Amino acid sequence: MKSVLFSTACAAAIFAAGAAWAEEARPAPEPDVAGRVSELVVTATRSPQPADRIGQSITVLDEAAITSSQSVVVSDLLTQTPGVAYSRNGGIGGVTSVRIRGAETDQTVVVVDGVKLNDPSSTGGGYNFANLLVGDVARIEVLRGAQSTLWGSQAIGGVVNIVTAQPQKALEGGLEIEGGARETAYVRAAAGGATERLTWRLAGGRYTTQGVSSYRFGAEDDGYRNTQLSGRARLELTDDASLDLRALYSKGRNEFDGFPPPAYTFADTAEYGVTEDLVAYAGLNFGLLDGALKNRIAYGYTRTDRGYYNPAQAVTTTTFDAAGENRRFEYQGVWAVSDAWTATFGAESEESDMRTAAPSDFDPDPVPARAETGLDSAYLQVQGVLASGLTITAGVRRDSHEAFGDHTLGQVAAAWSLNDGNTILRASFGQGFKAPTLYQLYSDYGNAGLAPEEADSWDAGIEQRLLDGAVVVSATWFNRETENQIDYVSCFGSASPLCVVNGVGRYGYYDNIAKAKAQGIELTGAVQLGDLAVNANYTWIDAENASPGANHGRRPARRPEHQANIAATYVWPAGLSTTAAIRYVGESFDNAGNTYKLQGYTLLDLRASYPVTERIEVFGRVENAFDDDYETVRNYGSPGRGVFVGARASF
Repeated sequence: MKSVLFSTACAAAIFAAGAAWAEEARPAPEPDVAGRVSELVVTATRSPQPADRIGQSITVLDEAAITSSQSVVVSDLLTQTPGVAYSRNGGIGGVTSVRIRGAETDQTVVVVDGVKLNDPSSTGGGYNFANLLVGDVARIEVLRGAQSTLWGSQAIGGVVNIVTAQPQKALEGGLEIEGGARETAYVRAAAGGATERLTWRLAGGRYTTQGVSSYRFGAEDDGYRNTQLSGRARLELTDDASLDLRALYSKGRNEFDGFPPPAYTFADTAEYGVTEDLVAYAGLNFGLLDGALKNRIAYGYTRTDRGYYNPAQAVTTTTFDAAGENRRFEYQGVWAVSDAWTATFGAESEESDMRTAAPSDFDPDPVPARAETGLDSAYLQVQGVLASGLTITAGVRRDSHEAFGDHTLGQVAAAWSLNDGNTILRASFGQGFKAPTLYQLYSDYGNAGLAPEEADSWDAGIEQRLLDGAVVVSATWFNRETENQIDYVSCFGSASPLCVVNGVGRYGYYDNIAKAKAQGIELTGAVQLGDLAVNANYTWIDAENASPGANHGRRPARRPEHQANIAATYVWPAGLSTTAAIRYVGESFDNAGNTYKLQGYTLLDLRASYPVTERIEVFGRVENAFDDDYETVRNYGSPGRGVFVGARASF
């Protein structure tokens, strides 16, 4: 079945490329953005395209939606969108996992200003959302389903594309402050400008909170503080060439609870962790063929340094020390072959390395585990109009992994706009591929014999506009099958030869033991009736462990079957905006054996904002207004009711 689907994708790509080649090349057309459904999106095709030409399932949070949400961390924003769930070890700053359509958290690609975020020293190589504050973020695109054709290894669940703000005036800036419950304080500022040749922006923020106890039944709070800085500049070298420079830095310190001796059970401790993230990007953009071929040559760099500390230890306070580094060179071309057809193609070369060590009082200076690997890739995607309103997108990718050889992936999507754009039908198929991480291969729990994870993903849906666009509803069905999924295997009571390395026993190891399935439905609706706006979504996910063994047929951990969001906003004649937002998360299980149930919960948030002047606005919110007590991870606390107020000014 896989070979048939992949062959179909390749055939469609070749056919589309041939059809495009047959037409006369001309300058790249500017997308028509005048229609009601023509919002430009980037993530699905890696170049701006009208939304009604995108066959994949995608949600866009623009600057207005982000600002009105008053969210502090990006993970809270993401859970307001269909198909996205999260779990967090305690309050803000605790380890935060985001899952799209029931996939693993490390099967989501996160991109900030063109740079893929991943930590090669982390267990699954994924991104920990704990330290990603909203800060200067102006736009988020959430692309659901396997997307490895364009976005490479790890994009099995989907892609989260984050874009920071860009100035529109010669000089502009802003300042925002807020404070409230749990001794929370947040201040952020930004300034930038746009001239004929140079566009620039600098931003920074500082967040502190006393937090809540990481241990749900603890007596002391675990605080968190974060400093985040970002900057970007674009220099127009000529009319057809420009230079982009971007960077993001964050440093977070979070306190957490552990398992102290002699009982070694979860309890209050004085432990804490420090994480530093650096993201940097440099890109040269230039046009050829009278603007028909747009090119980008870029270098992206990420580094994550993590340290965990326990002041109660006598010999060394360091309990874990790790660093992960990723260097990525890439070329991308977008060729407007004709008015109807566009080809996107590129090549990437990625190098990753990691270092990890776990000191203790018994071994205060262990030899660190070190490893590195490389991945080279090439991809081609074509998009074109086959008939009136019918857009086809097809692509193919070839990955050459230093340790796992060559892998080829395909993808096909279609969008059909009917009834003057009031009805849009969408369907897509994509393949995913994720190589084992350096940690899974070479750490103290590593297994050099691991095979890559592979996935096939389908979805199909319909979007309908009514009453001249005042009402928009959509429904999407999705399905994904994953093979060779990597899980941790405990050596307790096991006679596996992998439990002994060089004559020394170990607690466990990683292995390809899992096969997973997930299917479901996503429903969305938006209504605009004068000054009243209502937005809602519902997701049903039927996730299943399809591996042989005791857990066959059970639900993977922390995947709620039902989720829903509804928010109603009313703008009063005086300009006051008020919002009531409800989030419902159904019950789930905390472990693979489904022996511990996480109860469902409902959270009510109330928000208000008022423009004092054209440049000054005050705002406030009540989070978890009913003070619901809930868990997203077993025995970890979550914030109760909290009241926050703030103000923002711009110039």
